[in-house]
Amino acid sequence: MPRTFQRPFPSVVKQVEALGHRLRLARLRRKLSSVLFAERLGVSRDTLNRLEKGDPNVALGTYVRALRVLGLDRDLDAVARDDELGRKLQDIAAQRTQRKTRLGTSGEERPDGEV
Repeated sequence: MPRTFQRPFPSVVKQVEALGHRLRLARLRRKLSSVLFAERLGVSRDTLNRLEKGDPNVALGTYVRALRVLGLDRDLDAVARDDELGRKLQDIAAQRTQRKTRLGTSGEERPDGEV
């Protein structure tokens, strides 16, 4: 069965293209040839070319290996570390739960300790 790919959002395409460009610049700064870099990644030169152009169909693991070979893999630890939106959503849910426990069946607020 042939593989099918969903088209990513345009903003994602731009982000992946920018990542590919940055990886290429990092490779060039380290004076690694495309042949040597592809060898260290365990991919073909064609795949490396697609990676450096930011092809979103290149496996995420290949991008991670590229970061590792370049010594940039520690940057991955910062991804989604501070989930600000998730924390806000969690706080809102906690406030709703607290409010429900404080309200009686009549919808009026009960004094603390009353059942």
